[in-house]
Amino acid sequence: QVQLVESGGGLVQAGESLRLSCTASGDVLNINAVRWYRQAPGKQREIVAQISSSGTSNYGDFVQGRFTITRDDAKNTVYLQMNSLEPEDAGVYRCNADVRVRAGVVVGTWGQGTQVTVSS
Repeated sequence: QVQLVESGGGLVQAGESLRLSCTASGDVLNINAVRWYRQAPGKQREIVAQISSSGTSNYGDFVQGRFTITRDDAKNTVYLQMNSLEPEDAGVYRCNADVRVRAGVVVGTWGQGTQVTVSS
């Protein structure tokens, strides 16, 4: 059994920051690639950031240098630091990870989602 537990969402004003966390627990040996997605009501889900097992990162075009994805393999945790938040950044943020377990790799495990709200 594998679970992804997210935290760090909340309500902030435009220009402020949040740091989201995604931690794998259960029968986990380690995590490989991790992706952060977001979705606002009535809009398509989009990729915010992704990080490989080696630490290589990529971001959606809308990030414009404001966000940073990092990982702490000792804690089986990935972080998403979000600075200069704008109302357009609001939505449900979910992490998706490829997790190594005893039997192999479980691809595409989802977290429960955390709400980010940005007021103007």
